[in-house]
Amino acid sequence: MACAASTDPLDRGWRVAPQVALRPEPFGALLYHFGTRRLTFLKSRLLLEVVRVLDEHATAREACDAAGVQARERLRYARALAALAGAGMIVPRDAS
Repeated sequence: MACAASTDPLDRGWRVAPQVALRPEPFGALLYHFGTRRLTFLKSRLLLEVVRVLDEHATAREACDAAGVQARERLRYARALAALAGAGMIVPRDAS
């Protein structure tokens, strides 16, 4: 019997969607999706750093490690990345 693939967003590779502009701000960042015209706020500079380095790492978990996210904060970051993926702000790295 085959195991189901993990649905944890930390176990996937991600990148900022091609139609998304990322603008750093003192509070974190603004993400604007030109296709959907949706604006999203990142309320943390650390989350901004995770999003910035997503494409440099095989998984979001590795991006979190590189950005310095503490183990106790991982669930919060997994939820934030899932929300960004749901909004189309980040896409799987292998997506065109």
